[in-house]
Amino acid sequence: MKRVTYPALLFALALMLSAGGFAKDNNRHSVEIPDSVQVGGTQLKPGNYKVEWQGTGPDIQVTFLQNGKTVATVPATLKTNDAQVTQDQIVTDSASNTLSEIDFRRDKEALVFQQSGM
Repeated sequence: MKRVTYPALLFALALMLSAGGFAKDNNRHSVEIPDSVQVGGTQLKPGNYKVEWQGTGPDIQVTFLQNGKTVATVPATLKTNDAQVTQDQIVTDSASNTLSEIDFRRDKEALVFQQSGM
Protein backbone atom coordinates (compact mmCIF):
# COMPACT_ATOMS: atom_id res chain seq x y z
CA MET A 1 0.00 0.00 0.00
CA LYS A 2 2.83 2.41 0.81
CA ARG A 3 4.39 1.88 -2.62
CA VAL A 4 1.24 3.12 -4.32
CA THR A 5 1.02 6.20 -2.06
CA TYR A 6 4.55 7.51 -2.67
CA PRO A 7 4.38 7.56 -6.48
CA ALA A 8 0.95 9.21 -6.32
CA LEU A 9 2.26 11.87 -3.96
CA LEU A 10 5.34 12.47 -6.11
CA PHE A 11 3.19 12.79 -9.21
CA ALA A 12 0.85 15.28 -7.50
CA LEU A 13 3.80 17.33 -6.23
CA ALA A 14 5.43 17.41 -9.67
CA LEU A 15 2.14 18.51 -11.24
CA MET A 16 1.67 21.35 -8.73
CA LEU A 17 5.24 22.59 -9.18
CA SER A 18 5.00 22.63 -12.96
CA ALA A 19 1.64 24.45 -12.88
CA GLY A 20 3.09 27.03 -10.48
CA GLY A 21 6.00 27.63 -12.82
CA PHE A 22 3.69 28.32 -15.76
CA ALA A 23 1.48 30.65 -13.72
CA LYS A 24 4.45 32.85 -12.82
CA ASP A 25 5.29 33.40 -16.51
CA ASN A 26 1.80 34.62 -17.36
CA ASN A 27 0.82 37.55 -15.16
CA ARG A 28 -2.63 39.08 -15.32
CA HIS A 29 -4.54 41.60 -13.22
CA SER A 30 -7.77 43.53 -13.53
CA VAL A 31 -7.64 47.29 -13.10
CA GLU A 32 -10.28 50.01 -13.06
CA ILE A 33 -9.18 53.14 -14.89
CA PRO A 34 -11.43 55.95 -13.61
CA ASP A 35 -10.54 58.65 -16.18
CA SER A 36 -9.26 58.75 -19.75
CA VAL A 37 -5.47 58.42 -19.86
CA GLN A 38 -2.79 58.17 -22.52
CA VAL A 39 -0.51 55.13 -22.52
CA GLY A 40 1.98 54.74 -25.32
CA GLY A 41 0.20 56.06 -28.39
CA THR A 42 -3.26 54.96 -27.21
CA GLN A 43 -5.96 56.82 -25.33
CA LEU A 44 -7.60 54.49 -22.78
CA LYS A 45 -11.19 55.36 -21.94
CA PRO A 46 -12.49 54.94 -18.39
CA GLY A 47 -13.41 51.35 -17.59
CA ASN A 48 -12.23 47.95 -16.44
CA TYR A 49 -9.17 46.48 -18.16
CA LYS A 50 -7.15 43.31 -17.86
CA VAL A 51 -3.42 43.91 -18.01
CA GLU A 52 -1.14 41.00 -18.88
CA TRP A 53 2.55 40.51 -19.37
CA GLN A 54 4.96 37.64 -19.90
CA GLY A 55 8.15 37.13 -17.92
CA THR A 56 9.62 38.44 -14.71
CA GLY A 57 11.07 41.72 -15.94
CA PRO A 58 12.35 44.18 -15.42
CA ASP A 59 11.65 45.15 -19.08
CA ILE A 60 8.31 43.77 -20.32
CA GLN A 61 5.51 44.41 -22.79
CA VAL A 62 2.12 45.04 -21.18
CA THR A 63 -1.11 44.32 -23.03
CA PHE A 64 -4.33 46.11 -22.06
CA LEU A 65 -7.47 44.12 -22.86
CA GLN A 66 -11.07 45.26 -22.63
CA ASN A 67 -13.98 42.90 -23.31
CA GLY A 68 -11.47 40.29 -24.50
CA LYS A 69 -9.95 42.56 -27.17
CA THR A 70 -6.44 44.00 -27.15
CA VAL A 71 -6.65 47.78 -26.81
CA ALA A 72 -2.94 48.59 -26.41
CA THR A 73 0.45 46.94 -26.03
CA VAL A 74 3.15 49.12 -24.51
CA PRO A 75 6.62 48.74 -22.99
CA ALA A 76 6.93 48.94 -19.21
CA THR A 77 9.20 48.09 -16.32
CA LEU A 78 8.15 45.55 -13.71
CA LYS A 79 9.29 46.48 -10.22
CA THR A 80 8.64 45.60 -6.60
CA ASN A 81 6.29 47.95 -4.79
CA ASP A 82 7.42 50.19 -1.97
CA ALA A 83 6.34 49.17 1.53
CA GLN A 84 3.89 52.09 1.79
CA VAL A 85 1.66 50.77 -1.04
CA THR A 86 -1.45 49.61 0.80
CA GLN A 87 -3.95 49.34 -2.07
CA ASP A 88 -4.12 48.87 -5.83
CA GLN A 89 -3.50 52.23 -7.42
CA ILE A 90 -3.40 53.93 -10.82
CA VAL A 91 -0.79 56.73 -11.00
CA THR A 92 -1.08 59.36 -13.73
CA ASP A 93 0.87 62.45 -14.68
CA SER A 94 -1.83 65.11 -14.33
CA ALA A 95 -0.04 67.64 -16.57
CA SER A 96 0.06 65.32 -19.60
CA ASN A 97 -2.78 62.95 -18.58
CA THR A 98 -0.53 59.92 -19.15
CA LEU A 99 -0.49 56.66 -17.25
CA SER A 100 2.79 56.41 -15.34
CA GLU A 101 2.32 53.45 -13.01
CA ILE A 102 -0.05 50.73 -11.82
CA ASP A 103 0.57 49.39 -8.30
CA PHE A 104 -0.74 45.96 -7.26
CA ARG A 105 -0.81 45.73 -3.47
CA ARG A 106 -1.55 42.02 -3.16
CA ASP A 107 1.35 40.84 -5.32
CA LYS A 108 3.69 43.69 -4.30
CA GLU A 109 4.30 44.47 -7.98
CA ALA A 110 4.16 47.66 -9.98
CA LEU A 111 4.15 48.38 -13.71
CA VAL A 112 6.00 51.58 -14.58
CA PHE A 113 5.25 52.96 -18.05
CA GLN A 114 7.72 54.86 -20.18
CA GLN A 115 6.71 58.42 -20.95
CA SER A 116 6.78 59.80 -24.49
CA GLY A 117 9.87 61.80 -25.26
CA MET A 118 12.11 59.82 -22.88
